[in-house]
Amino acid sequence: MSEPWVVVLVAVGALAVSVAAGSWLVPLVLRHAESTEVSARAEALAVLGNGTWIGLLERFAITGTILVGYPEGVAVVVAVKALGRLPELREHPVAGERFVVGSLASLVWSAGVGLAGRALLGGL
Repeated sequence: MSEPWVVVLVAVGALAVSVAAGSWLVPLVLRHAESTEVSARAEALAVLGNGTWIGLLERFAITGTILVGYPEGVAVVVAVKALGRLPELREHPVAGERFVVGSLASLVWSAGVGLAGRALLGGL
């Protein structure tokens, strides 16, 4: 087992990279995946809002659950997020694509960072 300060440093570093870099990466993916139809984009943005805080918390939780060795927690995070947005997505299906693309980009990024942090700690 590594020194305690190394474990804390790797964990905090992984969480910071997951949240901060994900805040740059996810919008980039969304810009490339968005509909070129202005009205569809405007409706999706109006329905989902900016979602920044949800994304920050999502990436933090996903990376954290993987770092502590509880990957099943990812399913809980995804389920809570989906259930929270379900009413809006039912009423505005055009926002569904943006929701799925953004969620998937966020999930893949944060899980990758969590796995990398876990590998650095020798937990894989």
